[in-house]
Amino acid sequence: MAKNPKDIVLDPLSDNNPITVQMLGICSALAVTAQMNTAVIMSIAVILVLVGSNTIISLMRNHIPGKIRMIVEMVVIATLVITVDQLLKAFAFEASKQLSVFVGLIITNCIVMGRAEAFAMQNPPKEAFFDGLGNGLGYSAILIIVAAFREFLGAGALFGFQVLPESYPGNGLMVIAPGAFVVIGLIIWLQRTVTKKYEEA
Repeated sequence: MAKNPKDIVLDPLSDNNPITVQMLGICSALAVTAQMNTAVIMSIAVILVLVGSNTIISLMRNHIPGKIRMIVEMVVIATLVITVDQLLKAFAFEASKQLSVFVGLIITNCIVMGRAEAFAMQNPPKEAFFDGLGNGLGYSAILIIVAAFREFLGAGALFGFQVLPESYPGNGLMVIAPGAFVVIGLIIWLQRTVTKKYEEA
């Protein structure tokens, strides 16, 4: 039975969020969320790769031999990541330098590979497209929330513009990776408190 595109997109935004529920993609959430600019660009890159890889793999799914399906998935994802990386270098070079190797590491991001294997290989292109979009948006939402907290509390700024007075000393914890752990932990706690969904022992 065909799934509702709206449900496919909305599910990863809350009930099945890649970071806060599935616990995937946390490494990049720690690495690129010190500033809003890098978080937004990384989010766009992941959305493009997820949507593209899901759609392409779904189109090819009936022609991929089972024994090499993961290799094919990796080739498709790697090709899209390289394309996005080259576009960033061409049109947003400074941001590309800030993100450094992290765009390239999208290839090994568990969210991208996981959706290709678990969803795109089992569903038609339209549904795979919306699944990639939903998971990309769910990942991006957490990345941007974490980055907003870290940049605001760490430097008193947002998108590089000073929001708090220049005299604000900044919170050193928010500038380093453990600060992202704290913020993500608080988001997970808040989400599970609101939704009443907890891990069973």
